[in-house]
Amino acid sequence: MKIHRRNGIDLYCFENLEVFPALCHGITTRQGGVSQSPFDSLNMSLHVGDAAHQVAVNREAVWAGFPRPAEPVFLNQVHGNTVVVWDGTAPAADRRLTGEADAIVTDQHGWLLTILVADCQPVLLHDPVRSVIANIHSGWRGSIADIVGRTVTVMKTRFGCNPDDIYAGVGPSLGPCCSEFVHYKKEIPESLWSYRVSENHFDFWAISQAQLARAGLRPAHIEISGICTRCRRDLFFSYRAAHTTGRFAAIVGMTPKA
Repeated sequence: MKIHRRNGIDLYCFENLEVFPALCHGITTRQGGVSQSPFDSLNMSLHVGDAAHQVAVNREAVWAGFPRPAEPVFLNQVHGNTVVVWDGTAPAADRRLTGEADAIVTDQHGWLLTILVADCQPVLLHDPVRSVIANIHSGWRGSIADIVGRTVTVMKTRFGCNPDDIYAGVGPSLGPCCSEFVHYKKEIPESLWSYRVSENHFDFWAISQAQLARAGLRPAHIEISGICTRCRRDLFFSYRAAHTTGRFAAIVGMTPKA
């Protein structure tokens, strides 16, 4: 990943996605905002206990670094495996879609698909041939339900995407060093136990990579950030580390058409 500063805000960007001129994307850090502890400082979520006016300032600072008049779209994330298709219909006042979902797919330009995370994997997808994008919130529950594979299936069935054309970026999230599941025999299917890297730690980055490859993506099209949010809680919010904390954002969009 590379770091770019836009409007005074650092954004982590995937090198494999940066080559597409019509695509805009970035992953925020926890730095550069106005929120107070324990949400310091660039908290992007209205649903963790932070003051709404501070979140609004943070969000506007981030949006200013993206092409305008692109507008953000949020999901009601619930750690499930529901995938929704965004048709460009005007969202609710708070820019949050109705219903519960953890992945969103669109072929519409001018919208910033936004996922909020603090240890879960944000997974960005782009098909430059069909001009389709997706953003996925993949926590451990989403991983075991193969939400990334389900999202690729939606891209294929709804938009005619060829997985061979799709590029993926797996953002900062809980690494195998910190993905501890003491009760994994009850929580994680036995089919995934091969991804156990120690007595009770799992490599969910490897799980996502395998699921994307099984869905048809080329291994060379998959970029894993390799940044553990719990280890780098100076840069990113981590629920495992702090519980009461903010959320950073993973954002992907296609520039508005002229």
